[in-house]
Amino acid sequence: MIDHISIGVRDLGQSTSFYQTILATIGLTKLVERPDTTGFGKKYPEFWLNLRPHLEGVAGNGGGHIALRATSTAAVNRFHAAALHAGAQSDGEPGFRPEYHDRYYAAFVRDPDGNRIEVMTCVDDKS
Repeated sequence: MIDHISIGVRDLGQSTSFYQTILATIGLTKLVERPDTTGFGKKYPEFWLNLRPHLEGVAGNGGGHIALRATSTAAVNRFHAAALHAGAQSDGEPGFRPEYHDRYYAAFVRDPDGNRIEVMTCVDDKS
C-alpha cells in the first residue's frame, strides 16, 4: 500500500551516516544520494531523508511514528543496539508487545531530530 516514506532532518550528512548504520541491520542500504536528499532501500529507495535545515526538533511524544519490518527478533535487537550506539534515544526496549498482539516483537528509538522509528517483526513461535 505504501510505496515510500520520507522524513525531514536538520543535518543530512549526520542523518545519512546515522541511518546508514541502523538501517543496515534490517537490510536497507543507501541507494540514492543527492544534495538535499538520501534514499535507502533494498531494490529501490523506500525510505528518504530530506534536508530541512530550519526544522525544529520534535519534542516529547510529538512528531511522526514510522514502523519498519525486520525478518527476526535478532534483527530488531541489532537495530536497537546500533541506534543507541549511533546516538538515538531508546523509546522502548526490544520485546514483545502483547497490547498489539501476542507475536508482535518491536523496539522503538528517537533519532537525533526526534523522529520516532520502530522496527518490528511477527514471531511464528514464541517458545
